[in-house]
Amino acid sequence: MDVTILEDLGLTQAEIKVYLALLEEGSTTAGQILKKSKLQNSVVHRALNSLIEKGLISFILEGRRRVYLATDPENFYNFIDDKKKRFERLLPELKVKQKLAKKEEQATVFRGKRGINELYNTLLNSGGREYNTFGGGIRVTQDIMGETWWKNLHARRISKKIKCRQVFDETIRTFGEELNKKKLTNIRFLSSKFEQLQETIIIGNCVGITIFTENPYGILIKDKLVAEGYRKQFGILWKQAKI
Repeated sequence: MDVTILEDLGLTQAEIKVYLALLEEGSTTAGQILKKSKLQNSVVHRALNSLIEKGLISFILEGRRRVYLATDPENFYNFIDDKKKRFERLLPELKVKQKLAKKEEQATVFRGKRGINELYNTLLNSGGREYNTFGGGIRVTQDIMGETWWKNLHARRISKKIKCRQVFDETIRTFGEELNKKKLTNIRFLSSKFEQLQETIIIGNCVGITIFTENPYGILIKDKLVAEGYRKQFGILWKQAKI
């Protein structure tokens, strides 16, 4: 089970292990959670207390001992809503600080899978109306990020009504043809000699260059002229690619 979304929501590895242990065990004591999670005693108790504060678990007293129980997983919606409300209160201050900046940086580096995820989210939120990419291949799609991550990315793109034209490598034709069935999606293919460990994304005035090595990283460039140059390069590849 992929639980990375729980990390993205702010839970620690210990909190995730304790929460999952409680889901599987039902109501149980800290001692049983220790055995199930294989964490240190102090770590388990810190995780239990923080999960209680977040409203994700509860407990009852049986004599002098606490018996813990995971609340309904749908309570995560309340947890998410609370984070959203807190962020909405902070957002105006962040906007003010952004306006006070003397000059917006033209290039930003993102590192790790979380950084890559943030880079693509930034691109989708950049205001561009067409999403163009070239590069990548089967090692990127399956080995580095996984097909589920890519499918979720395009689901977010489609929900934002952003159309795409993309040039895929032949090694991922099956994945590309499945994706091509979705609305706002147009994919063509180039020879497998085209396979790369990087993908270039052009949307609006932004260019993203993502490098999918063992420790992936990416570069986001915000520059209209640079984006226009890469868009011309994409246009050449688009004409060469085949359906």
